[in-house]
Amino acid sequence: MSVTITLRGRHYTVRSDEPEEDVRNVARWVDDQVAEVARRTPGVDGETVVLLAALNMASDYFRFRKKVAAEMGSIDQDLAAIAAILEVALPGPDTDPETEGNEE
Repeated sequence: MSVTITLRGRHYTVRSDEPEEDVRNVARWVDDQVAEVARRTPGVDGETVVLLAALNMASDYFRFRKKVAAEMGSIDQDLAAIAAILEVALPGPDTDPETEGNEE
């Protein structure tokens, strides 16, 4: 699908498999990020502003990935602990519940 977006006052038509509203939201966010860098760096040319904004966004992305990876590691540890507890607490598939605890 083709979607027309606006970045820095210029219109672009992009193709995407993502929902149109998502594409527009991403474009709006990128435009806001570039505008923020332009506001903080008056006198800097447009190409440099876009590159600085891209570096800021990439930095945020990598920081987010690192945080998610750490949280996933923590979740994996928690799940392993829960699995170990369940393994001890619940009878296994080879255990006959009717004879468990009845030692002869």
